[in-house]
Amino acid sequence: MILKDKFDIILLVINCILLIIFYDSSNMSEEFKERNFIMLEKNNTMALEISNLVTEAKNNLTKEINKSITYVYWNIGKIIVKHQNEDNNRLEYGKEVLKELSKELTKLLGKGYSYTNLTYMRWFYNIYPDYNMINENLSWSHYIELITIKDKNKRNFYEKECINSNWSVRELQRQLDTSLFERLLLSDGKANKEKVLELSKEGQILSEPSDIVKQPYVFEFLGIKEPKPLLEKDLEYKLIRHIEDFLLELGKGFMFVGSQQRITLNNIDYYVDMVFYNKFLKSYVLIDLKMNKLKAENLGQMNMYLNYYEKVINSEDDGKPIGIILCAEKDQIALEFALGGLANNIFASTYTYYIPDKEQLINEVEKVLKSNQ
Repeated sequence: MILKDKFDIILLVINCILLIIFYDSSNMSEEFKERNFIMLEKNNTMALEISNLVTEAKNNLTKEINKSITYVYWNIGKIIVKHQNEDNNRLEYGKEVLKELSKELTKLLGKGYSYTNLTYMRWFYNIYPDYNMINENLSWSHYIELITIKDKNKRNFYEKECINSNWSVRELQRQLDTSLFERLLLSDGKANKEKVLELSKEGQILSEPSDIVKQPYVFEFLGIKEPKPLLEKDLEYKLIRHIEDFLLELGKGFMFVGSQQRITLNNIDYYVDMVFYNKFLKSYVLIDLKMNKLKAENLGQMNMYLNYYEKVINSEDDGKPIGIILCAEKDQIALEFALGGLANNIFASTYTYYIPDKEQLINEVEKVLKSNQ
């Protein structure tokens, strides 16, 4: 009996010791977790600060390198033009001089001084004879694209847009390939010299709803080979999959809100294909996709969507919503009659799956300009 009591006491003591150890270890575990969490949080903060610092340094370094390159290449162009003027070089003789100069510079300095590059440097100086005309935010690669544009107004437009919209070289090339300048001029069918000069001096300024419209919209980035039948939902899906390219094509200030945005009226559901918000116009932009020719009922439906957004969705600071119907074909005369009397901002434009013929667009612009003289 005495042994049993002793045994019970020993078991009780052991259990107490185990409870104490478990309690202490659990407390230590919680403290360790808390200390570990604080340490991780500090590390994340430090990592973010260091990452931002390094990124800023890289950006500044890239900017300085670009600035140095354009400065050196501009001065090389200046030296070439100066000597060619002094020697009164004929065209063919000037080419031979550049070819020999290219060989000598390549021996002395290595790659980067080909005949083609030296020609670009000469053009660069001829087009920008005052170095103050050079924008340090643009790289040499930007300027190579710009100096190949013969039309001064067009070149000025693309240069302004590179600066204002912070285009990369790839984005500039894409806008050149798709003839953005000509498409903006043809957007309302009323191209004139004042509009050309405005685009040249300011770039694309968004001051009213019609400023965001292009004619046509180009969806070459979808990789669709015409004539391939496509459902509206399939086109919408492809545009969402390529939303970054689509935003670039739409233009500056666009933010994607969503697709198939539901509107319920009298227990009937309607769906807007795609909804965007433009931060410059402070307006919702509703886009409806139509695979065929524009119909009058398409305009009526868009008008209903816009009324709903203005009365239900808009906040006090928002401007009137804008509707764009993208269709395969449109009849401009029928469109004018259908839109007559409507207070809402409704526009219709066509789209294409391939890059339009530049010469054709340029000829269209010239034709419209001549008719306005």
